[in-house]
Amino acid sequence: MADVGSARCLAGVGLEGDRYALGTGYYSDRPRRDRQVTMLQIETLETLSRDDGLELTPQQSRRNLITRGIDLMELVGRDLWVGGVLLRVARLSEPCRHLEELTGLSLIAPLTHRGGVNCEVVRGGVVRTGAPVGVGDSAP
Repeated sequence: MADVGSARCLAGVGLEGDRYALGTGYYSDRPRRDRQVTMLQIETLETLSRDDGLELTPQQSRRNLITRGIDLMELVGRDLWVGGVLLRVARLSEPCRHLEELTGLSLIAPLTHRGGVNCEVVRGGVVRTGAPVGVGDSAP
């Protein structure tokens, strides 16, 4: 996982060049439309560090987009704009043993029900670092 300044979101596919868009991700043998983009709020990582003493970087979290100031877990079933890209927040993205194996950290219990969300790309475009995030019918 690498921090990039921008990424192209393809409607119905995911992030251009991403392991799941290419079909090479760990769970690609079980494809799902709601696995096109994953998101996590940075506050979760800060809480994990403060309350559990676990240091997990945004890159180690293996989520595609990191947000600040919005409670993603409350948005399941709703549409979310990231810049001009429209995402449908489909479900919670629960932590898995694979993440624990890659990081060497015990993450399942502390990240259960707060490990981010899985989304479907409804309207594509380019997402850039610092893009405004908004909920509702029109882009922020």
